Amino acid sequence: MKIVVLVKQVPDTETSIKVGDKAINEAGVKWIISPYDEFAIEEGIRIREKSGGEVIAVSLGPDRVVEALRTAYAMGVDRAIHVKVDDYMTFDSTYTSELLANLIKAENADLVIGGRQSIDTDSSQVVIQIAERLNVPHIAMALKLEFDGKKVTATREVEGGTEVVETSAPVAVTAQKGLNEPRYPSLKGIMSAKKKPVDVKKPEELGATASKLEVVSLEPPPPRIAGRKLEAGDAAGFASQLVKALREEAKVI
Repeated sequence: MKIVVLVKQVPDTETSIKVGDKAINEAGVKWIISPYDEFAIEEGIRIREKSGGEVIAVSLGPDRVVEALRTAYAMGVDRAIHVKVDDYMTFDSTYTSELLANLIKAENADLVIGGRQSIDTDSSQVVIQIAERLNVPHIAMALKLEFDGKKVTATREVEGGTEVVETSAPVAVTAQKGLNEPRYPSLKGIMSAKKKPVDVKKPEELGATASKLEVVSLEPPPPRIAGRKLEAGDAAGFASQLVKALREEAKVI
């Protein structure tokens, strides 16, 4: 089985983010693998350990994403591919999915797996768009995966519970927390990962059009408006003040 694992590099949640005119200021930013993608990497490795095959980690972005691919190598993937886009814009899921889908099609993968969402843009769109471009089934929020030849049985999270679905490979999957427990890279794995090759692909090699999305400006959300405490002698008084505030100040009733 050939498994492609999508790896996105994102700012660490503890990093202080400073906003520039059209992008974040990357100076001093600590970059990590998006946590949900760690579940995807681990699942790909476990499937290979059980059934054989090859796990290929793919990351799209500028030169710095090679660090994420080295981490994937240290965890145990077999190959790493860097889709090099120097002017990569993380909000453009359409361009991202186009490039990745073309690469995955060329690799003839049986399974494409990524995290349920990245922790920077939270779009949850790329894997779904890849499935649509490749015309393959998509399983979202997977908590368990089982393979029997080409048959795929998955337990996935849905609102209020779980459901079991069946389909056949090739298939695209998004990993939810609980699918597994990602392993820590060993010291031996970290050292050997530094020497392993990273295949570089450019957009023109993948036959993708240029990005059609432009960021005009980027700014932090406005500060939260301070709350106001109501004071009254009884419930009727509180209710009267609340209704008055909703009608005259918030103007929602």
